[in-house]
Amino acid sequence: MGRGRPGVPRPAAVQGTGGSSAVSKCSAAARGYIQDRFLRLLVGRRRRRAPLVHRGYYIRARAVDHCVQDFLLKTQSHPRTQILSLGAGFDSLYFRLKDMGLLHHTVVYEVDFPNVACQKATLIKRIKELSALVGDIGGEGLGVITFSGEDYKLLGVDLSELSELERALEEAGLDNEIPTLFIAEVVLTYMENSRSDALIQWAAEHFSQACFLLYEQIHPEDPFGCVMQQHFSQLNSALHSLAQYPDCEAQQRRFFEKGWSECSVMDMNEFFTHCTPEDEQQRVQALEPFDEYEEWHLKCSHYFVLTASKGMESSWTPLLSNMTVPHCDGPVRMAGSITAVVCATHSEISGLRRYGHHSVLIKPNVILTTGGFGEEDGQHCRMRNFHVLVKHADYWKAGCVKKENPDKRWDERLYHTVSCLSSSLALVVGGRTSPSSAGLGMLWLKFPETSNASDPGDVTVELVSLQPAAEPAALRWRHSTTEVIFKGEKYLFLYGGRSAMEPVLGDWYFLHTQELSCTVIPVEGPVPESRHSHSACSWKGGVLIAGGLGAVEQPLGSVFFLRELEHGFQWQTVETHPPLIPRYSHTAHVHDGKLLLVGGVWFHSSSVPGITVIDLMTGLCLDYAINVEHLEWPLMLHNHSSVLLPNEKELLLIGGGGNCFSFGTHLNPEPVSLSLSNILTSH
Repeated sequence: MGRGRPGVPRPAAVQGTGGSSAVSKCSAAARGYIQDRFLRLLVGRRRRRAPLVHRGYYIRARAVDHCVQDFLLKTQSHPRTQILSLGAGFDSLYFRLKDMGLLHHTVVYEVDFPNVACQKATLIKRIKELSALVGDIGGEGLGVITFSGEDYKLLGVDLSELSELERALEEAGLDNEIPTLFIAEVVLTYMENSRSDALIQWAAEHFSQACFLLYEQIHPEDPFGCVMQQHFSQLNSALHSLAQYPDCEAQQRRFFEKGWSECSVMDMNEFFTHCTPEDEQQRVQALEPFDEYEEWHLKCSHYFVLTASKGMESSWTPLLSNMTVPHCDGPVRMAGSITAVVCATHSEISGLRRYGHHSVLIKPNVILTTGGFGEEDGQHCRMRNFHVLVKHADYWKAGCVKKENPDKRWDERLYHTVSCLSSSLALVVGGRTSPSSAGLGMLWLKFPETSNASDPGDVTVELVSLQPAAEPAALRWRHSTTEVIFKGEKYLFLYGGRSAMEPVLGDWYFLHTQELSCTVIPVEGPVPESRHSHSACSWKGGVLIAGGLGAVEQPLGSVFFLRELEHGFQWQTVETHPPLIPRYSHTAHVHDGKLLLVGGVWFHSSSVPGITVIDLMTGLCLDYAINVEHLEWPLMLHNHSSVLLPNEKELLLIGGGGNCFSFGTHLNPEPVSLSLSNILTSH
């Protein structure tokens, strides 16, 4: 999207971001996310993007269309209106509106760098489908006007030169007395703040009836925001707005201070939840196999849509539709903070740079990590190697595990579970390769009991294929398996998750640990709603289930206890106060009557989840921030694993991260240690 004073940043770099976003929109249209037959005509190169990128560009296009069509509807009684698209690039907005018959009395003006405007004008003239819609009436090549139709004007001018812009618009016939909608879709942030502020103020002062639609980034300081900022800096297209206007509230204040009388703003999680009809949400969620919920929600919490107006006869508030609930995302109250430090490890390998894996304490001071997606031999791939950490006096020794018999059925899986049933035996349940494939089944991991395991090289694992009667129950991922005890016998309680066919599961099975058969045990009480990416911990012979992602891809804030009774089990709701903030993709541990929830993703975009401590006796729920000042890299606590060392009151965080939209993959490079002694004694 064009803008910027030449050199800071380079216009070519900014134009590159516009070209890239046009290709992404085109790919989303080809997959049915957005209805737009004109994009393919305007975008030369084609490239298929990932489902995560499709969703990201879908919500952007949906927000802009929602607001533009609302403006046209609210002003339809006016004899004349106009739309001014700033940094329009190769956008197809005019052609879509014209094709839908929505421009009866509206003129669309588009502004971009002169070379972008010239390229677009050439395309329009060359492609009959476009030129027929616009109806060329000449005038192209006259100064800054590169194309002129009856209701469409294309101008080549640098947005950051306000006096030039004003002259060009006047020459093109823009009328400052009629209702005017300004659109800035990821444009102003590339300008120096003094220049973008001046443009916002100029629009409010010079137009008697004005509306403004802004879509761009927020929250630069959290882990995802750091990766996002670094990406744009590497492209030589720094995001200038973020330092001065880091959140929705600051952007809203900015517009009020620059002369706008009404202003509404919401992040894209709020927009998708409250301004997108449920049937449309379901349509988009079903378009292609998808399993990157964390990155989708993080992307949406780092972009906002803002609408402002002044002088309009009736209020223009497209973000306050009848579907909207009040904006209530205040800051999370933190009870304190816990300092994160990098674990002292001796290792020659980067085997813990991964996500979607599972880590488990297989014997005292020995942690086994399996599966996930990450970095192996310098490549990003599904992880083949098992990894072990062995604790010494003041450091951990790390290394790869010897596999006695590498088994093809391991299949390099993600989002599986590993349950230790004894000091020499663990059961792998479920997981997936691709989200379009069926879930994977079960596998035994056997460890020789004789190993003293003072060195990673001492640890060997034997993989044993299984096809038990209970196998169909295991064909899922993002589920939980937790040890429970019923009438003195051990069972694994397999709960929730998702499969290739079902986006969310709410069923459960009791697996008898010796026979690996499903046992029918009666369960009473209120059944928890279906969920995946939740946490599950053994407690008092039963299971504590917390959070998760529900049926409509919304985080859940409920906590349930599956309690053992004489004749079976009973679901009980655990009431917390204040209520637990809904979250998912966290890990959890129980220590001394307290449930610890670690990391995850929530919709409270003002902060990222740290450690939440729930007192299981009183229900008191306290949030603690994680202090990362000693880390030299962003700590992303989703799709991670964690291991509690109860005697030391120490928590080890292993791996985590993911594909940060189109900004690159972030993998936490090293294990991190948190000392919990303060919060566990003071809680």
